[in-house]
Amino acid sequence: MAKIWRQVTNGLLVLCVLVTLALGVGVATHFQEVEQLVKTYTLLRFQALEPINTDKLMEGAIRGMVDALDDPYSTYLDAKTYRHLQESVSGSYGGVGLLITLDEKDKRLMVVSPFKGTPAQRAGIKSRDYIVAIDGRDTTGMDLETASNLMQGQPGTRVELTILSAGESNPRKVTLTREIIKVPTVDGKILPGHPGTGYISLTMFNEQTAGDLGRQLNELRQQGMQKLILDLRNNPGGALPAAVDVASYFVSRGPVVYIADQKNTEALMARGYAQPLPLVVLVNKGSASAAEIVAGAIKDTGSGTLVGETTFGKGIVQTIFPLPGGGAVKITTHKYLTPGKHDINKKGITPDYVVPMDPQLEQQVLARAPDLERDVQLQKALEVLGK
Repeated sequence: MAKIWRQVTNGLLVLCVLVTLALGVGVATHFQEVEQLVKTYTLLRFQALEPINTDKLMEGAIRGMVDALDDPYSTYLDAKTYRHLQESVSGSYGGVGLLITLDEKDKRLMVVSPFKGTPAQRAGIKSRDYIVAIDGRDTTGMDLETASNLMQGQPGTRVELTILSAGESNPRKVTLTREIIKVPTVDGKILPGHPGTGYISLTMFNEQTAGDLGRQLNELRQQGMQKLILDLRNNPGGALPAAVDVASYFVSRGPVVYIADQKNTEALMARGYAQPLPLVVLVNKGSASAAEIVAGAIKDTGSGTLVGETTFGKGIVQTIFPLPGGGAVKITTHKYLTPGKHDINKKGITPDYVVPMDPQLEQQVLARAPDLERDVQLQKALEVLGK
């Protein structure tokens, strides 16, 4: 009995310290809720048929606090998931090559876009497909990090995704073999048959993107580039600093984006190394987050013309806060506004020239972009530059 009482006392001490540190003054005004928390801890720790240890309960409390935000982009990251996320941002990881989100209406796991040249794209998975199950595990109510963690793994291993495309009633099963996903950043060339017209595709914003873009621009200028098509289609976004750096190659001066938190709005300014040239930016419904920051900056400042379809509409920013023990919490801390103070969250950016494309054709042409023969959006971009 004495041993059990010591365990109760120690557990309650840990919990009370956690509550006091986390809630501070709020403890005084929410005493009943704190009392419920302490009682629940005691019951779970010592009365449940299959009790779990204090570490597990504390992790559950942290996860529950973040889940209470009811924000699909805010989540608790355990140590393994956080490590995978760091690998993705830094440039490579083992997986299938998908960026995913939660459909805020249906709370279902949805594809933002597949990365070019990855197992997911080769299998025909496309933007706005729903992932119904991962290895038979229903994804209903699953958070983004858990889903990403299930799809990532050792190269050469397999994962089965159950996919439901828009307008279809029957899902299909797709088995993918994981590969090392070297998160693509920049690819460019002078368009065949169009001397002086450069084409650059940005497929992700990570720590390498801005430097890769600068080098690619210099190479194309040396080859005689006088005008440029920047392809941001199916670009799922990424790091905010990378977006500001990329936009700064095209926006000469002034704010690239406004970042607003609970109290303040801050302008993030162009870095000052732009070399303006005639520019068309290609966007579609898979262009999200950091890609929308760049597209919005170029559109609002008149630095270029947008062609394609309305973008995804993710105008909020998450910040990752590391925790002791290797985990982290990812929390929506800011929203962003374009230089014209437009809030595009859940709305997207409408291009200057709206050019719809059949989803199946889009998948084919983007897999082998630039496709001058079938890509109607690219053809419109060339027409605009010709003017």
